[in-house]
Amino acid sequence: MDKVIISDTSCLIALTKIGKLDLLRDLYQEIVISTDVYQEFGSTLPNWILIREHKNKVTQQELEKRLDKGESSAIALAMESDNSILIIDEIKGRKIARSLNVEIIGTIGIILLANKKGLINDVIGTMLQLTNMGFRLSDKLIQMIVEKYDNK
Repeated sequence: MDKVIISDTSCLIALTKIGKLDLLRDLYQEIVISTDVYQEFGSTLPNWILIREHKNKVTQQELEKRLDKGESSAIALAMESDNSILIIDEIKGRKIARSLNVEIIGTIGIILLANKKGLINDVIGTMLQLTNMGFRLSDKLIQMIVEKYDNK
């Protein structure tokens, strides 16, 4: 059974800004988002990004005490979807998702996976594009990536 790939807003925005949103389609064929994520994104999305709603609104309301609407709805949707992976970047949201046994990956994880599958060659250049567009990465993560991918 294929994984259901659910995304928060940050990955969609970041990849759109650098012209690489199609990496998600190339890796997963389709992505599922909530209405709240769609509204946060604020623009038309390709037809391979599906909008689906979670049923348990109480879960989202509880999560919204600590996270924004998009992250809360994405986590709630992932909790209701069997065999799912949630694309989420914000540290607080990642910790909460993990504590709820939701499998996660972030935008950088998507970039690294795309590199592994031969979809992109320049990990460092792609990472620089992201940071130049306002995507925040820790110095530690940047250093790890540079050490691993420099001269490749």
